[in-house]
Amino acid sequence: MGIIGSKIKPFTAQSYHQGKFVEVSDADTAGKWSVFFFYPADFTFVCPTELEDLADQYATLQGMGVEVYAVSTDTHFSHKAWHDSSPAIGKINYHMLGDQNHTISNNFGVLREGQGLADRATFVVDPDGVIQVMEITCEGVGRNAEELVRKIKAAVYVREHPGQVCPAKWEEGAATLAPSIDLVGKI
Repeated sequence: MGIIGSKIKPFTAQSYHQGKFVEVSDADTAGKWSVFFFYPADFTFVCPTELEDLADQYATLQGMGVEVYAVSTDTHFSHKAWHDSSPAIGKINYHMLGDQNHTISNNFGVLREGQGLADRATFVVDPDGVIQVMEITCEGVGRNAEELVRKIKAAVYVREHPGQVCPAKWEEGAATLAPSIDLVGKI
């Protein structure tokens, strides 16, 4: 799939955000960390549990300078109707992008061929517009926003500390590694 390390492609979409319809484009992501959180459809089953979990972590992400863009192939009108009718979705303060023309889903390679729905996928984009993290799960497997926060912290750390990497289960403040010939075969 070769998407890690690639730049996001241009897009423009309507968003439902904090009670308003606003236009969002790739230019809005410049200079900050962003999460693109794709899900199949509004008014479904696993999706509201994931979106609510992400809403519960949104203040933490905002504190880290990260903006969140939930994306489905529904319209921004559908997002508003869902937000207004569901207590779980009503918690959302991040952008809910309508991708009914499939531009964003195609740009990230997550549009299900012949179905018109996006896969359950997450992408973390750095301030230069480069994709640093991606996760795609099958239809019935929900994601964990706490783990997403951990992965973003690791990606930020690696960006800010060239020559260092974060090992498995790394948590903020824990030891990192500096890859070298001396470590080969010792870990």
